[in-house]
Amino acid sequence: MLTSDRGVPMAKAAETAYEAVRAGILSGEFARGQRLREEELALRAGVSRTPVREALRRLDAEGLVEFTPNRGARVVAWSEQELEDNYELRAMLESYGARLAAERITDDELDTIAQIAARMTSLSRKGASAADELTVLNGDFHRAILRASRHTQLDSMVRGIMDTPLIFRTFQRYDAERMRTSVRQHAELVQALRVRDGGWAEAVMRAHILAARSTIVLSLRDEEDGD
Repeated sequence: MLTSDRGVPMAKAAETAYEAVRAGILSGEFARGQRLREEELALRAGVSRTPVREALRRLDAEGLVEFTPNRGARVVAWSEQELEDNYELRAMLESYGARLAAERITDDELDTIAQIAARMTSLSRKGASAADELTVLNGDFHRAILRASRHTQLDSMVRGIMDTPLIFRTFQRYDAERMRTSVRQHAELVQALRVRDGGWAEAVMRAHILAARSTIVLSLRDEEDGD
């Protein structure tokens, strides 16, 4: 079994490094465009630089990091056009996934999705203080619907692009009305899935994701205007 220079199996060390760096990106601790130094990441993850390098290559393949051998890595800084394209692709893929899920979902899966939606509705009343937890639950909600589609390739295709709203911490950018709209759309998706209406689920999912796109793009424009 291959081991790193710290006596940890290489595969485990690489996974540890991957999870540590990914968590830093998705939490916003590592900012968009920030340079990621291998020495600092190795210290953070408690591994050597070799598994860190492997983790950065993996994150590069997922679209979260721009990694160039011998030059280092940076957190991806999406342009406005790239962000809009990303959400358009998400809308296409996830709306199709929602249609399939309406036809293939099990009762247990539906119960799980409904519970997540109910928890989000409850948390949304707390406003910005619950934004980080809402972001995590939002990812859980969307991934649960994709799993219910029983389309394994679709599930894997969407994973990378679904991390984009986590990078931009979507719910930190929502005002109270936008947050209420988002959780209402989740509740409507649950209803569409419950009655096995694929067309309804597809339409709501597409509108839901494109509404999120508008919020993020406008928020980023405001940030740039304030710089």
